[in-house]
Amino acid sequence: MCELCMKHGAGGKWYLNAKHYSDEVVEKYGLYDFLLEQYKNFEQMSVRKVSGFSPVGMDYRMRMPIIGRIIKNMAGNMLNKQRFPKDPFKPESHIGQIVPMEDAIAIIEECAAEPIIEKNCMCRYMSRGEKEACCINFGVMSEVISQLPRFVPEKDKFHLTRKEAVERFKAHNRKGYIGTIWFGPFPYINNLCSCESPECAGIRPRVDFGIMSVHKAEYVIGLEKNRCDDCGACIIKCPFNAIEKDPYSRKIKIDLDKCFGCGVCRHVCPNDALFLLPRDIVPEVAGKY
Repeated sequence: MCELCMKHGAGGKWYLNAKHYSDEVVEKYGLYDFLLEQYKNFEQMSVRKVSGFSPVGMDYRMRMPIIGRIIKNMAGNMLNKQRFPKDPFKPESHIGQIVPMEDAIAIIEECAAEPIIEKNCMCRYMSRGEKEACCINFGVMSEVISQLPRFVPEKDKFHLTRKEAVERFKAHNRKGYIGTIWFGPFPYINNLCSCESPECAGIRPRVDFGIMSVHKAEYVIGLEKNRCDDCGACIIKCPFNAIEKDPYSRKIKIDLDKCFGCGVCRHVCPNDALFLLPRDIVPEVAGKY
């Protein structure tokens, strides 16, 4: 993720730096108490004022040319702060990035601190009243969540081995859920989510309003044209409307500017014509996150 990756990451990817998952970070910032306070009152965060702005009527304000731009910049700057926040109710220093299945597996196998759990997605619960276990947490966050029954799945397994966590993530990704990794808060990483649009409270601000609440992946999708039969299955699967058919040739084409690089479209291609390309080797989108 550009500057953040180069400064904090391993191999150009901030989320593959095991230091961010470590117990040292937990102890340094007293994260158990901070996260417990934040998550036991999680539902209140969506209705609390931020920098004097109430979320009530925010959709209308966001669409106002000047005020909307000010709010977007303020929200983006707050989320992208690279310092530990003092207030657990302020959405500071909580930035995320889309990750494809391969990088998610590397996170689980090589970086994530134990214990590892899978909790109910609160975005889905708050937006449509359904509990679905699809968010994987690590380290101290797992201990915090175990104290909050509404996050603990009633039917699915709660504590996972690394192998089980990998299999769960794979299953969600194949369903079309979008992999995301989050600082929660900076500099600690404890959330690997399988997000579903439009319920995701991290993806929606970016897609709907252009707020930098989550960054695009380190990849974009590529198309092997001689393998593609233009069936259109990928069009239906793409959660960002980045794939369409050319109205004249009826051939599949990809809008790289819309592509977030999640890679879920690959799972439905019958001919393996879709593949991931590193974003920075594609001139049209290099450096655009």
